[in-house]
Amino acid sequence: MQPVFVGDIQGCADELHELLGRLRAAFGQAFELWLVGDLVNRGPANLAVLETVHDLVERGRARVVLGNHDVGLLAVAAGLRAPRPSDTFGDVLASPELGRWVDWLRRRPLAATGVLGETPFAMVHAAVAPSWRLEDVEAHARRAEMRLAHPDRRVFETFLAEEPAEEPVRDDLERLVQCRTARADGSWSPEEPARPEDAWHCRWSAQGHAYGVVYGHWSLQGLHAAPGLRGLDTGCVHHGRGRDGFLTAWLPDPRSPRPFDVPDRRFEQVRAHRRYIVNDVEPAC
Repeated sequence: MQPVFVGDIQGCADELHELLGRLRAAFGQAFELWLVGDLVNRGPANLAVLETVHDLVERGRARVVLGNHDVGLLAVAAGLRAPRPSDTFGDVLASPELGRWVDWLRRRPLAATGVLGETPFAMVHAAVAPSWRLEDVEAHARRAEMRLAHPDRRVFETFLAEEPAEEPVRDDLERLVQCRTARADGSWSPEEPARPEDAWHCRWSAQGHAYGVVYGHWSLQGLHAAPGLRGLDTGCVHHGRGRDGFLTAWLPDPRSPRPFDVPDRRFEQVRAHRRYIVNDVEPAC
């Protein structure tokens, strides 16, 4: 079975379907998708993406973690914030099945783990804390997932309404779906790092962990292949904003004992079919 890790889709259904067509031509049905989150927002076909991914997940053909835009959809659907001018998931909000989509999304994990060759790994949307071991990634993700997926929707809604600075579990959620900067004092930020050494993955690499991390979220960084790291957000939805955008998939060799080594050329990219964001109303994220 060929594992296929896919970067941020963000409502770009045409590119997702083109990628799936290429995969079926190459592997038939013998592949499994691992999606780094941000299924929705900024692109035009969020409901179509959710329907496609839901079908694959339910058939055991895909795994997905939540991204910040997916969490944003949950917050808007719960009435915890108003839609922003840049939000494009109105097709989901208008769906008669909105409640079902909210329940399905809030039950998705924040981290998915596995083993590639001889290397255990975690897939998250944005980042892990530099000091976290693999078991710490799972523990921090699981305790936030329990709040999101709680059978009582009031618990889920209260959790999303809490301030991360005042609630450690809420901070875990935000770090996993938003972080780009990790500072020497242990603090973190969703903003671009002021210094290269403050990129979360630089501080994580300095710890010498024995596991790999696959992530998305950082479109301005682009494709990032480094020892133990694969960053896959290549800004498909940001095509035409001074650069070309792609939906990127990483296809590690299932026979390789060390697939996180570099150099690595096992990537498949679908160029964005068109420009999606016409009026830039806020920075890319």
